[in-house]
Amino acid sequence: MRISPFLPALAVAAALGAPAVASATAVVPGKVIVRYKGDASRTERATVQERTGTRFGTRLPGGSRTLAIKDGDSVAETVAELNGHENVAYAVPDYKVHAAGFVPNDPGRGSGWQPLQWNFAGEFGVNALQAWDYARAAGAPGGRGVIVAVIDSGVAYENRRPFKRAPDLYASRFTTAKYDWVDNDKHPDDEESHGTHVTGTIAQKTNNAYGVTGLAYGVKIMPLRVLDSEGNGDGADISRAIRYAVKHRAKVINMSVEFDTSLRAGDIPEVISALHYAARKNVTLVAASGNEGISKVAYPARDPQVISVGATTFNGCLADYSNAGRGLDMVAPGGGQDAGFSGNENDRVNCDPAGADHQIFQQTLWRDVRHFKLVGFEGTSFATPHVTAAAALLIATKRLGANPTPEQIKQRLKATARDLGAAGTDSFYGAGLLDVAAALAPDPPAPPTGEEGGQPAP
Repeated sequence: MRISPFLPALAVAAALGAPAVASATAVVPGKVIVRYKGDASRTERATVQERTGTRFGTRLPGGSRTLAIKDGDSVAETVAELNGHENVAYAVPDYKVHAAGFVPNDPGRGSGWQPLQWNFAGEFGVNALQAWDYARAAGAPGGRGVIVAVIDSGVAYENRRPFKRAPDLYASRFTTAKYDWVDNDKHPDDEESHGTHVTGTIAQKTNNAYGVTGLAYGVKIMPLRVLDSEGNGDGADISRAIRYAVKHRAKVINMSVEFDTSLRAGDIPEVISALHYAARKNVTLVAASGNEGISKVAYPARDPQVISVGATTFNGCLADYSNAGRGLDMVAPGGGQDAGFSGNENDRVNCDPAGADHQIFQQTLWRDVRHFKLVGFEGTSFATPHVTAAAALLIATKRLGANPTPEQIKQRLKATARDLGAAGTDSFYGAGLLDVAAALAPDPPAPPTGEEGGQPAP
């Protein structure tokens, strides 16, 4: 279910009987939000308002409306009166809105992290600020405790011999289980930079007055190295890494890797078998759609057990390199140039293939394995960790229950995605742009489907 960005999230939480996030003093005085039953006529709505001492205010997206209290009753009294009427589906207070309570102090490049991390907080970002608030309210800040495996070029996670830990990654948030299939040892240190950058989007230190932020900054990372210093690897190692992650209790696996799009499932049976094993063990799989700019999703993302992720730009348009087509589940910010095709537009901005190129920034290796810098990359590889982080936040907050299935997580992320391009699911954007806050938010009350108060439901 898509949640309207204009419906106050706290009001929705109150209507569902969710834990209160704001005190009673945080309601807007003299105003409530009401939704009438579907068959309530204009006359019946007017009668309700007359009997409850209210008058019509404004319509809200999704069918609700605001009412002004004109008889002097309190908000609580008026909400109770409205909910007692047979023509009212629900009534809730209209809570005051405010800037997100948790705004990290990371400096970015001196002007704060938000201008640099448009992918988190920009107009076409993933709504990180509100998502962080939801996670904190649920007692799971940053997805605390969830294990995320990163199958990649390794991570700059330790100080050992020539290697240094990236200073903006938490030293204590790497699992003891980790492995390097390139060098066949237990030290998956990054020699390429790709895996450290991907890990930063998921789990960069946040609110530490340094660098930038991570979307699921509370998770534990399991580094699994399958790509060498040139960014190359093989299917056998990927299949081993998937099974290793499952056996060592990872709940989400990030795969910012891709096979050539000419390969079919029958060409990589060991990888397909590992993916299906992971899904059976209740592990959520997330992978990049590929970077050839064609209408064909690459494996492992093409497998139905995997959440396949394409890339969007600063303008909310499909990136020119992003693979699309059948099997694309959704998109997330990956940076780069807008693709130049006639259908690449949305309802807020026209895409400009010649426009500015905004990248995804994280701290990663710079020149060698001992030096680090905020570096901008682009690609579906860097869109993918946004979705991985969102899955980890869903698990940690128990938004879908104590032990959600990978399919439940996929469907929730798709159902709450922000529609782009053609209306509804399409082959360029899938279900739309990841909206982490919408995924974590409580659902509004469903219209009654049975008998309520002795009266037949509409």
